[in-house]
Amino acid sequence: MTGVETRVEPAPAAPLPTVERVYQHPEDTARRGRVARFRALSVRFVIPIVLVAVWQAVSGWGWLSPTVLPGPLTIVESYRELWAAGDLQAALPISLQRAGSGLLIGGTAGLVLGVAAGLWSVAERVYDAPLQMLRTIPFIAMVPLFVVWFGIGETSKVALIVGASIFPVYLNTYHGIRGIDRRLLEVGDTFELSRAEAIRLIVVPLSMPAILVGWRYAAGTALLALVAAEQINTTSGIGYILNTANQFQRTDIIIAGILIYAALGIVVDMIMRLIERLVLPWRATHDGR
Repeated sequence: MTGVETRVEPAPAAPLPTVERVYQHPEDTARRGRVARFRALSVRFVIPIVLVAVWQAVSGWGWLSPTVLPGPLTIVESYRELWAAGDLQAALPISLQRAGSGLLIGGTAGLVLGVAAGLWSVAERVYDAPLQMLRTIPFIAMVPLFVVWFGIGETSKVALIVGASIFPVYLNTYHGIRGIDRRLLEVGDTFELSRAEAIRLIVVPLSMPAILVGWRYAAGTALLALVAAEQINTTSGIGYILNTANQFQRTDIIIAGILIYAALGIVVDMIMRLIERLVLPWRATHDGR
């Protein structure tokens, strides 16, 4: 031992947070929120705008034949032509009615079947296996059979959309109910909840996110089925515009009709997202930040 004492100096204390660091003025928070939303919208629309600009430039330089891929300005002119003739105003409501009717009927049927199979194992044993078999069949392959069964009128078109809309809602409803933690149901038994009360207070809230996802998928599938359904000897709707344009080799109108289908898909998806936020305001999910 040398007798020399070693003294350790304590680390300097971290500075206390000041009022300016802790307190955030509401105006600053709101401004940052507006900036974040503006950046998100900018990023979302930058790529489509750039692609459209490149598309128009390539078309204007003559690198693309108008019969193969007309430019965006030509397609805009096609929309004006359809609107002036009244074709677009007449076709769009008919297509929306077909898709909406099929989605409502098919989604409701899938919801009922999914709830029954999720709550009662007897129902699952009765029809889950047949539904899983039918689910693997592409709905486009059912078009000839539906024409034989229901003819070439509206019934076959709506029936095809119904068949395509059932399975997304059924699967998500079934798995949403069966995915509930059993311990939560045991807590309901501890509080002596009846079966109806357990369904209302536990099953419905916990399975609702999956059910809404099923409806969202079904809405997209209904639009896909609409495209196929409107090729069945249709005399109205967006599909009729496409078929007529095909006969006259109007590529611009064909692309215009395809873009209408795409726009409908985006709008429907936005509506379903809004419904999810309204129905599930309590659900806090990761926003990808």
